[in-house]
Amino acid sequence: MTDAEPEYQVVISDEGRYSIWRTYKDIPWGWRAEGFRGAREACLDHINTVWTDMRPLSLQRAMDGDAAASSDPKG
Repeated sequence: MTDAEPEYQVVISDEGRYSIWRTYKDIPWGWRAEGFRGAREACLDHINTVWTDMRPLSLQRAMDGDAAASSDPKG
């Protein structure tokens, strides 16, 4: 990262979606810092590594619940 290049941070939403945000800006409601900071491309590379399931968290939970219910021998 050069002096002229702005610093970014990786943020994650309540729904498990990732994005990058300039470090000098307040993080919007519903998002939180994920912990990784750096140049834009480094942050995007980090997201490509860690964000392996693009489904929103609510959908993941619903589908996991459906899978557990369908495998329940009582159900």
